[in-house]
Formats: sequence, structure tokens, C-alpha cells
Amino acid sequence: MLGDISVMADRSRLLPCVCLGLFGVLCWVWVSFASFPDDQLLPLEVLDAADRGAFQPQSALSEMEFASVVSYRGPGNTDRRSNKELPILLWWSGGLFPHFPGDTERIDCATSSCLATSNRKVQLYKRTTSIIFYGTDFRAYEAPLPRLRHQTWALFHEESPMNNYVLSHGPGIRLFNYTATFRRESDYPLTLQWLPSLEYLLEPVAVSLEEKNRLRREGLAPVLYMQSHCDVPSDRDRYVKELMKYITVDSYGKCLNNKPLPEYLEDTATATGEEPKFMSFVARYKFHLALENGLCPDYMTEKLWRPLHQGCVPVYRGSPVVADWMPNDHSAIIIDDFPSPKALADFLIGLDENDHEYAKYLEFKNPSRITNTRLLEALETREWGVNDMSKPNYLNGFECYVCDQENARLAAERAYKKAPKTNRPPQPKMASNSHMGCPLPSPGYGEAQDLPSDDGWLQIWPQDYWQSLDQAEGLESLIRHNESDPSLLWKHIQNIAVSRARGKQ
Repeated sequence: MLGDISVMADRSRLLPCVCLGLFGVLCWVWVSFASFPDDQLLPLEVLDAADRGAFQPQSALSEMEFASVVSYRGPGNTDRRSNKELPILLWWSGGLFPHFPGDTERIDCATSSCLATSNRKVQLYKRTTSIIFYGTDFRAYEAPLPRLRHQTWALFHEESPMNNYVLSHGPGIRLFNYTATFRRESDYPLTLQWLPSLEYLLEPVAVSLEEKNRLRREGLAPVLYMQSHCDVPSDRDRYVKELMKYITVDSYGKCLNNKPLPEYLEDTATATGEEPKFMSFVARYKFHLALENGLCPDYMTEKLWRPLHQGCVPVYRGSPVVADWMPNDHSAIIIDDFPSPKALADFLIGLDENDHEYAKYLEFKNPSRITNTRLLEALETREWGVNDMSKPNYLNGFECYVCDQENARLAAERAYKKAPKTNRPPQPKMASNSHMGCPLPSPGYGEAQDLPSDDGWLQIWPQDYWQSLDQAEGLESLIRHNESDPSLLWKHIQNIAVSRARGKQ
């Protein structure tokens, strides 16, 4: 799901070598940490004796460099501080650092400026005011401990809930002060990350209804299913397998495969790109089974937006509130609106045979038929872009959101210390379960209690969900006890389990 970001990561590994020969031309000015004053380090008197050694000045600081590069400055940014005076944002997931070359850079945002780095050697530095985590990489047993009182934590997680269920539990998400997730309730919502623009939806139908009907008469199935990631929390294959009893489905990829891809296509069964030959191939189908790998409010991917773009009808299961984002109330078929796979199949067969009713699902291609003001306003007002060079990508956008929030928080702290009688202290900010929380995975079809005990899905995902809660509670306990060794996580989990068992007795 991070197609653009993965490309950025690859470039970040290559560009430092290329740019070495260009420094003279580009006039890079490097500022060293060597001259940072000692009073920027955490005072040892606030630490327990056992932890003091970890906070001694590190020689690595003198090796750190930050680029002082002219960058876009927001219209409200009058920040003229030097690099040595700016707060530092540490990207804990270095592979996602949205800058190159190097591992450090000054960022000038809408109202203020910061230094951004992926070098973990500044973790304990007093000026490192926030640590940014990528949700997929966040592991309770690798968290930066002890958690320092002056540092906030920020979460960037636009991928599937299945990647890290720690974040779907209250004790896990409450660890973070700022969030950028697919949930609309997060601080920096990424809900429409897979929808580049309104124009993307309005693209003309790729294959006409007349042509689709001709292909149907030649034997093409009405429904397409294309997946190669089979064992997922949403258990989508179980539902599709039942649906295939009642309607013909052409299934490509590794999951429920009943038809090979043409030789001229590589295995793009899970492709998130839009290679023209692949797009032309899938656009022939009237209906696309669009089942997400995880079920969570506002989690919507290219599986939904791509068929809408092509003029096919998505048969969707994923976000239970997907209707909130559809172009109108008649552009997608929601699986959970039907009591059974057979009922859905009967409905699809009826639409396949009724051109007039089928065409109603494509009326949103006319701009006047897009009636969802929430969708239109969200596309119009979001500050980040998708493949839009006139706007920042959402990684840089969230980074700047954190930067401006941190500078505002630090300014409020200074004002309060200077005049506590006239200024209020900054209010602590904490994420809630609405910023990410996703429900316990359930079977794609049927009830969990009816599944055999050796069912593969049953043995993996419900257990993973509840074990993630254990890890979230364990990490919360580590932080509460000011532990500095994340390997003690398992001991804290055990202690919590013992206490809970005693409480029940």
C-alpha cells in the first residue's frame, strides 16, 4: 500500500551516493551537533541512579549533521531560529524517513520549523521532543524506553489493521499523542488516501455496457475476484467460496483460483499499481468483488476505488461505514446489506440481466449525480495530495502537523513557566480508540463457534487480536513503571495475567 513510499525508500538508498558529487553545485550547508550546549541534555538529577548512564552525553551527537536547505515555508511561518534552536522530530522507523539524501533535514512548515531525523542516537536528547512511529513497524518489545516526560509520541498508520492489532486496543492507541490513520477521527486523517482526485472517479467508463454484454454472451463471468493474499482477518475467501455456489465468478490469483491470467500479464493479482494492460483486463467485468483484508471503519483501499474509476460495480465488504464516502447512494453494492451469499448472488444475477438497473450504478460518472458533500469537501480541503506535486505527500504533511503542534506546545509551556498566574499550562493530548480501534476479526461466513477447532483462520486471527491486547497492556505497564528495558515486556504481561486471575478468584 505504500507504492510511492517504497519508491521513495529505494531512492533514499541510492541518492546519497549520487548526490556526493553534486554537493558543490547544490550548495549544501551542513551544521554539526558538536556545538550544542550541554544544557540541552536531560539533567541527571531527574533520573534514577540506575538509569543515569544511559543519558550521559554521547559522542555520536558530534557526528550528527542537519542540512540547512531552503525549503517551502508556510505563509504563517516566521520562524527564523537557527537549526541549533529548533525542536527535533525523530522518525523511529528509519526506512520511512520522508527525506533524502541523508538521515536529517530542517523542515519549514505552515507556522513553525523543526529538525527531522531518522538517527536514533538523538533519542535521549533534550531537544528531541517527539518520536514518530510507523504503525506496521511498531513493536511493544522494541519501544524506546524509558518514555521521557518531555517527549510526545506520534503514530502514522495508513495500512491494514491486520498489520498491528496492538493499535486497535485502548491501551495501545492511548500511548500516542498525535495520529495519522485511515480513521476520520484521527488528528491527520488519511481516509481517502487511495482516491487521487474527484477526476479519478469521473473518468469515462473504460468498457461500455454493450461490450460487457457481448463478452458475457461469449462466456465471460459477470463477477471478478482477484486475490493472492488469502489468509487474512476478514476471512474473505470463506464468503466468496460460498457465493460461488450461486453465481459464476472468475477467480484469478492464488486464492480460490479457477482461471489462469493471460500469459501477457504478470501476476498482478494483488497489484496496487495501474498498469494499462492489467486495468484493461479487469475492466471487462461488470462486478468486482472488493473485500478488504481487514474490517474497520474508514479502512478503504484501491479494491473499492479502482472499479469505481473504471466504471465497474464494486461488491464491497470492508469499512462498515463505506456509504459515508460513496459518490452517491447508488454506486456500490454492500455485501452486508444482504442476509446471505445466495441473496447477494440473486441480486447480482438480476442486475446482470437488467441493463437499465445496472446503468444506475454508473450514473455518478456525471458530475451532477455526485451528491455526497462529505466526499466532495474532503477532497477539496485535504492539504496532502496523491500523485499531486502541488501538495505535500501525507508523510511530509503529518510530519509538519507534528512539528507545528510541538512548537505550539513548547511555546505554551514557556509562557506558563514565565507567568503561571496569567497563562494556562498546555493540556495533555492523548489519542482515543476512535483514532484506530478495529473490532475482533470474525469469520467471513458463519459463526466462530460453528468452526472446527483446527480451522486455520480460527487458530490465527482471534488469537492474534487478543495477544495484541496483552502486549498493549504490557507496554503500558512498562511505561507506567518507568522501565528502561523493553525485554521486560513478557514479565509485565505475566504479572498482569496473574493479577487478573487472582482478581477473578
